[in-house]
Amino acid sequence: MQTINDYCNVTRRDNGIAQLTITNAGPLNIMNSAVIHGVREGLELLGKDRDVRVLIVRGSGETSMIGGADIKEMATLDQVSAEKFITGLRDLCEAVRQFPTPVIARLRGWCLGGGLEFAAACDLRIASQEAKFAMPEVKVGIPSVIHAALLPRLVGWGRARWLILTAATIDAPTALNWGLVDQVVSEADLDEAITTAASAIAECGPEAMRNQKALLREWEELPLTESINLSVGVFGKSFLTGEPQRHMQAFLDRRK
Repeated sequence: MQTINDYCNVTRRDNGIAQLTITNAGPLNIMNSAVIHGVREGLELLGKDRDVRVLIVRGSGETSMIGGADIKEMATLDQVSAEKFITGLRDLCEAVRQFPTPVIARLRGWCLGGGLEFAAACDLRIASQEAKFAMPEVKVGIPSVIHAALLPRLVGWGRARWLILTAATIDAPTALNWGLVDQVVSEADLDEAITTAASAIAECGPEAMRNQKALLREWEELPLTESINLSVGVFGKSFLTGEPQRHMQAFLDRRK
């Protein structure tokens, strides 16, 4: 295990799977300014590591990955400091959204507000059956902002409105039915399910996977025709890496 800073550490496996654990953020892994900065620093450091093929993010303990932003700190803010605080949280969520390889959110227990925004910015979300999800900001006098904008893309406008405007809490089966999470398993099976997904990603060509994630991010922003045409050049350049030749030949050899 490598300690990156006071608020995150990382463990690595030989197959390119890395796991970042949020630390020293209380039992619910609450995001104050120091934690936000520390976790972002960890993500940026790991993002430069070409040996990382897939990243798992989890909180320390089993109560939550990220329980939300720190209400105690937010209660002391004025307009200027509020914008500084939310900019930091935005940059953290954007660091995971733009991470160069796929990121899997390990979701157990509570996933609230800023924690749900962070999870939405990850590529895959795997939850335990007991996980709970909510966007409770309006209950404490603030709107849901920044990466809450991803929610309509995940669950549709109607369900996003329901979550954000009513501050309702939904359970894991509902989150799965809505498309908010990708898989729900028992608490006992959570780590095995995440390892299975991470291993499947790690077995793929690393450069192909980096290109695929970059394309997915482009597709989120671009019109359909532009997205299709952009892909042609990416496909061609992938043959410069040698990965298609190696993987396709290995596939052909297995069929003999």
